[in-house]
Amino acid sequence: MSETFDLIVRGGEVVNHAGRGPADLGVRDGRIVRVGDLGQAHAGEVIDATGLTVMPGVIDTQVHFREPGLEWKEDLESGSRAAVLGGVTAVFEMPNTEPVTTNEAALADKLVRARRMACDHAFYVGGTHENADVLGDLERLPGCCGVKVFMGASTGSLLVADDEGVARVLASIRRRAAFHSEDEYRLVERRPLARTGDWTSHEEVRDAVSAIQSTQRLVRLARQAGKRIHVLHVTTAEEIEFLSHNKDVASVELTPQHLTLTAPEAYERLKGFAQMNPPIRNAHHQAGLWRGITHGVADVLGSDHAPHTREEKARPYPASPSGMPGVQTLLPVMLDHVAHGRLSLERLVDLTSHGAQRVFGIAGKGRMAEGYDADLTLVDLKATRTLRHEDMASRCGWTPFDGMTVTGVPVMTVIRGRAVMREGEILLPGQGRPVRFQETLTD
Repeated sequence: MSETFDLIVRGGEVVNHAGRGPADLGVRDGRIVRVGDLGQAHAGEVIDATGLTVMPGVIDTQVHFREPGLEWKEDLESGSRAAVLGGVTAVFEMPNTEPVTTNEAALADKLVRARRMACDHAFYVGGTHENADVLGDLERLPGCCGVKVFMGASTGSLLVADDEGVARVLASIRRRAAFHSEDEYRLVERRPLARTGDWTSHEEVRDAVSAIQSTQRLVRLARQAGKRIHVLHVTTAEEIEFLSHNKDVASVELTPQHLTLTAPEAYERLKGFAQMNPPIRNAHHQAGLWRGITHGVADVLGSDHAPHTREEKARPYPASPSGMPGVQTLLPVMLDHVAHGRLSLERLVDLTSHGAQRVFGIAGKGRMAEGYDADLTLVDLKATRTLRHEDMASRCGWTPFDGMTVTGVPVMTVIRGRAVMREGEILLPGQGRPVRFQETLTD
């Protein structure tokens, strides 16, 4: 008698920790229970993946979905729609909302709001001078992916620019904390270098020294505390070289924007729409980031999805806000890099799922293996698509990659065994659930 499953994904090319090759997937109760040739097995639902490549579900570990308080830019529902349309099955959302996510009540409020989300989710708790001593408790709350600290680029209570403050955060945490690493003191000194209406000066204001100086401080403090850190959106060749010698304490995130756009061309063409923190940098630094991928320094890719309205972005520099959307384009842009031979598909899978599972200690996700959640991203590696503003689900309604034709397209997003997106149509809104973590599980 043949086996029976709730779902079979049949006939696709599977890419997972075991390599790349033909295999079927059998799913029961939202989890993968068989990987291999399922022969004549039956299922309540069968997905024909012939001609498609089946990846573990993409996990975007850095998004800003702006809710609560900034919903005119984005909200949890619209951001999650953009995610699943881009093949993303889970997101980690940042704490710089209004109010900021710095205590148990604020986290609980986000988790209630997140019941509207189409994808699975977790939220960072922001580290501050005020809550530094209790972060070890806050980071272990259900639905929390960890602590996020802004050493630069933020204002108000979320800014922890000083060594003493960072050391207090590190002394409190038990999990790996994520850091925006720019030296606030140097940024303040260099603000007068901003030329009104000239976005090419953004890279001068937030120069490479601001980044490497901060990252060197951060690694020194982490070593002194004996704690693990995650350096977000690394942008300089010097940081990649430095971090390659400090992988025992530091994991590394890169973004598709910094791997794809270069200064000054991006600023001249896109103006405020190319502005983000840390900045888009020149070809020398971009080549360093690609060495970080080739040599294994980079651990994860995050979109740093940070939408602002067109009207906000059109303000003359430096009044224009920093940040650009990216959760919907993360996978298509990186698949295009795969198509052009800049990295292998196996390496991309490591950066978009396996790496997140390792760095953050995700329980039951991030691997296409028996016993794990059936989170799958099905892609057509041969299909081409032109990315367009009007196809973006984000409330901001634009993308810095408008007009870019990519090879490699996500065609289906499956979350816990249920097809949430198929061929650009969202089938099951409001199905997202909190991500679980190994270090927060109780007996």
